Amino acid sequence: MRENEMLEKDEIFSKVLRAGRRTYFFDVRATKADDYYITITESKKFTEEDGSFHFKKHKIYLYKEDFVAFKEILDEMTSYVLDHKGEEVISERHQKDFKKEYANPSPTTEETENQRTSFTDIDFDDI
Repeated sequence: MRENEMLEKDEIFSKVLRAGRRTYFFDVRATKADDYYITITESKKFTEEDGSFHFKKHKIYLYKEDFVAFKEILDEMTSYVLDHKGEEVISERHQKDFKKEYANPSPTTEETENQRTSFTDIDFDDI
């Protein structure tokens, strides 16, 4: 059997989730006995200083006998995160002013007044 035919038999169903520099591949594959299992692959792109790049991949093999328990724990974990932190993403990577915002969350009245007086007045009619 040719290599392409083997790949076609091996990969039954696939979905891709692109998430920034990460890509997740969800694949249904067949065993030699023609039973199905799932692979979940995380591919993460890394860019070098010279502009070249490479990918790091991590793969999980999920077999039918583990589907129910895996799904229950995944549902529980995602619900926990969303219940406790909501859907808003909070990180240095997603918020440019993350360190500033969380290092000093609320300026004092004096700091606010100093910020107001430290700016140069601009009249947009002059532009």
